[in-house]
Amino acid sequence: MLQADATGAPREALLPAMANTEDVRRGLALTTRALLRDGRPWLPVSGELHYTRVPRERWTERLRLMRSGGISVVSTYVFWLHHEPVRGETRFDGRYDVAAFVDAVRAEGLEIILRIGPWAHGEMRNGGFPDWVQQMPVKHRTDDPAYLELVAEWFARLASALDGRCNPENVLGIQLDNELYDQPGHLVSLKRLAREAGLSAPLWTATAWGGADLPDPEVLPLWGGYGDGFWVDPGEPWDPTFRTHFFFSDTWDDPGIGADVRGEEAGHRAELSPWFPAATCELGGGMATAYHRRPRPDALDIAAVAHAKLGSGSAWQGYYMYAGGTNPGPGLEETQATGYPNDMTRLSYDFHAPIGESGRMAPSHAALRLQHAFIEAFGERLAPMASYLPDVRPSGVDDAETLRWAVRAEEGSGFVFIGQHQPHVPLPMYRGARLRVGTRHGTLELPSAPVDIPPGTLARWPLGLEVGGVTIDWATASAVTVLPGSASTPPTLVLIEDAGIPVEVAHDGVAGTVTPGAAAVRIDEAEGAALDVLVLPSTDAPRAWVVDAAAGGRRLFVGSGELTWDGAGRVSVRTNAAVPDVREYVDGAWHTPEWEHVDGAAAAAEPTRPDAPRGPSGPPQPEAPLDAPAPRGRGVGAVPVSLIREATSPSGDYGSRDGRQAAPDDAVVDAHAGVYRLEVPEGLDDDAVLRVRWAGDVAQLRVDGVTATDRFWDGSELVANLRDIGVGPGASVELHILPLRRDTGVHLPEDAAARLAASADGLCELDDARIDQRALWREIR
Repeated sequence: MLQADATGAPREALLPAMANTEDVRRGLALTTRALLRDGRPWLPVSGELHYTRVPRERWTERLRLMRSGGISVVSTYVFWLHHEPVRGETRFDGRYDVAAFVDAVRAEGLEIILRIGPWAHGEMRNGGFPDWVQQMPVKHRTDDPAYLELVAEWFARLASALDGRCNPENVLGIQLDNELYDQPGHLVSLKRLAREAGLSAPLWTATAWGGADLPDPEVLPLWGGYGDGFWVDPGEPWDPTFRTHFFFSDTWDDPGIGADVRGEEAGHRAELSPWFPAATCELGGGMATAYHRRPRPDALDIAAVAHAKLGSGSAWQGYYMYAGGTNPGPGLEETQATGYPNDMTRLSYDFHAPIGESGRMAPSHAALRLQHAFIEAFGERLAPMASYLPDVRPSGVDDAETLRWAVRAEEGSGFVFIGQHQPHVPLPMYRGARLRVGTRHGTLELPSAPVDIPPGTLARWPLGLEVGGVTIDWATASAVTVLPGSASTPPTLVLIEDAGIPVEVAHDGVAGTVTPGAAAVRIDEAEGAALDVLVLPSTDAPRAWVVDAAAGGRRLFVGSGELTWDGAGRVSVRTNAAVPDVREYVDGAWHTPEWEHVDGAAAAAEPTRPDAPRGPSGPPQPEAPLDAPAPRGRGVGAVPVSLIREATSPSGDYGSRDGRQAAPDDAVVDAHAGVYRLEVPEGLDDDAVLRVRWAGDVAQLRVDGVTATDRFWDGSELVANLRDIGVGPGASVELHILPLRRDTGVHLPEDAAARLAASADGLCELDDARIDQRALWREIR
């Protein structure tokens, strides 16, 4: 029996001045334990999107994809380098219009955090300083009066561009500088300068990792956690600073993030502030790709780190990045030539994020989506709950045998978190798990008999959960959401099966087995209260969507395609199937919504009509074959490819800095890359993307001779939105692939490294190129 004691007294809820007596917003408060909205605990989920890296006409589309993934707060860097490349010549139009971006975020019902720097990093040249600032004879990022004068000028220009929008009612938070470790007084000075310029918000934040010395309680410390990273040397194994994030823990500092940029690490571990709850801003939503080291986290890796932080007591889940993008021009990226140890891709900032550079969702969107639905439904209870670690814990980062679990609870109610996953070093099946959890209202033991916990399990099992007047003692399926009741049905608690673990639900001291995918189980209380318990099969996890309660009422959909909804909750779906394969759970049964086709010309003009209700896992509609160009409006089709020039073998030595290989320049690509012409058909919708499977070192996708996006190969596809990269009628589209030598020495994911090792003399291959476009449907209400 594995044991955890969750009987501790709640942490005292102190009230800092921040958001309570300073920079006050009506209805918002901050305590030691959680943020409050209208007096109720709130657990935000924030995701990073950089407006200057996304075409302006795509902002609302990206924001709706973020909300459909469960994001409630959008954070963004404000890159000084992008806005004022020449002193006194600012640009705040088009994709640089920060005021319009703030308006777009707020119009979608989302909160916003502005990370105003002035130093930001974000894999930008000079960390986001314009060259003229970088070259100034001042002590940067200090209280040097000459430097503060420059910052005051910039903040004044930014405030003017925002035109009063950056105030406590409109902007949730402002981050000061980024990864500043030893200048607490300077952060206070930046806060003063921002206020003097007319910039303010209820929350003032700073990154806390790396042993940062922060001016407590002037800033809310925000933490991070990445499961892998490009900032490690190419020959190094999976670093312990990455491995720790797959464990439940009471340690929040990370000495690894940014260590290659800051140099010497701080001499201590930063601790949680006594004034603020544990909150994050940089859980890895993916990872950038440097030339020398090319990590490629998968969806489960990303979800496992977030899950571990949530179980460890996080009161704010923040992701970097959540939506990727493209640098607004060449030469803006971090490079060894500009003093950094890493060469980054010149244009692409895809980041392997849940929403990629092209605007298409990655599998991590689905892997995180149900976690965020859980937070939306239960965050009010979860946010102030303390985290309790079990009596027997893993002995260190190399311990693969001890079950990884924790409890968040208060007054007898809570959740068991199990996180049995990590990359690179697989975990075994944990045999015979049974848990005993002591709470302030008694001891719970679950399940009724020992179960095996498969590797890959990320579980959120409810304990003492009251819904609609009915209390569930415990369940061995993960909590997802609660659907409201109606005149004919009580509320529905939605759980999802954790693959390979039998589902039991215990009520009033009696446990019963529930079959996933079957009809909901009705639980009636003697006093007249009732609750339905619906258990989705684990196979529905990547197909499930929960419309948040703020968008016109909480709703559950299961189906293929990409669902989004507007502020009123009206749902749209993009799919390359002939008609949407989507079902909604309404009043105790599955129903097919009515859809109208709203763009493209290939699909039926008449709206679909509901057929007989089917379960959530109905058969998907067929897609177009891969051996023909895609029809207008939907489908996946092959792109004819012709070889224009054979690749030749480069030297493979492009220089280095501090033992890290430098990336080849354009002259090397022009001299040695294989060149392929892609015959992209005309008349495609603006949703159409090009998907390229390839192998090599560097790829550049060029449109009319100009590089539109690029990649360092890590085994993943190159995906580009054709309209966004400028492909119009008659455009010339070429893919340039530089060979990757077997003696390269760069660090690759295991499968990519194996492919390189199996090659005869390096890699330069175009496996296939496809057009993928979808039709857009909107529900008829």
